[in-house]
Amino acid sequence: MAVGVPELKIERVRQNYLANLVAAIACFLLEAGWYSAFMDTWINGIGRNRQWLENTGINPAIQYGTALVMASIMATAISCVTQLTGKQTALRGIKVGALLWAGFELTTLATEYIFEVRPISLFLVNAGYWFFGMTLMGAIVGGWKKKV
Repeated sequence: MAVGVPELKIERVRQNYLANLVAAIACFLLEAGWYSAFMDTWINGIGRNRQWLENTGINPAIQYGTALVMASIMATAISCVTQLTGKQTALRGIKVGALLWAGFELTTLATEYIFEVRPISLFLVNAGYWFFGMTLMGAIVGGWKKKV
């Protein structure tokens, strides 16, 4: 080994697919409750009405399936970062979820919303959901250790 060159330690990430799926489902259920609670604010924020929402012609199974698959991918990413940054705990998972939210979701949404001149109320609904969703997924994937 060369002098002054740090040794590279390769960490092994072990995915707990059941924990990732449970985290994704929990996030999905949170989403259903969140957007039900903030439906009027959300629908007004996107400049639509309930009638439009009911008559989009989009198959709800595609919408819900997409939401669940994307939450699964996000749970897997949160799990990876949680494991790569230290001991796998629920608190670390929450911190990783919050950090990834602040670094990627919050910044992306804020940039989009300011250029699209969207209402702050819509920003708060969408960003708030992702904050709680990502920290919830972090708690689950961080706290649920796979039995060896």
